[in-house]
Amino acid sequence: MRIPVGWARAGLAAGAAVQAWWGLWAYASPAHFFGTFPGFGQHWTAAYPPFNEHLTADLGATFLTLAVLLAVPALRYRRATARLALLGVLTFDTLHLAYHATRHGTLGDGPLPASLAVLAGGVLLPLAALPLLPPDPAGTTGA
Repeated sequence: MRIPVGWARAGLAAGAAVQAWWGLWAYASPAHFFGTFPGFGQHWTAAYPPFNEHLTADLGATFLTLAVLLAVPALRYRRATARLALLGVLTFDTLHLAYHATRHGTLGDGPLPASLAVLAGGVLLPLAALPLLPPDPAGTTGA
């Protein structure tokens, strides 16, 4: 089963928007991102001290890079480009989950399972989307 191209583009755009939001936040305001991510009264990143402005800004640059990779097929869908973008996200998210599954910082019983569930979702979503990607739209050629 394949999803319609419009749905694929919408999903890729949603992923790009999330990555762009996190990326802009971490890159433009590393200390605020570190101290308050993910927001809503939670402080998941701050549970892994000490704060390092350079590394937090670099994380923002990584998120922004993933946003660009997802935005390209969202704007001009090509299955190969969408697969490449999802594989990039899957690589980052799998390594990110593996790190946090073995290192818990100062996260307690409530925040730790919540953060791991969010990270697992970041792995499962692109993994589930990969086989559902539709072929290139009719009449398209090249990259």
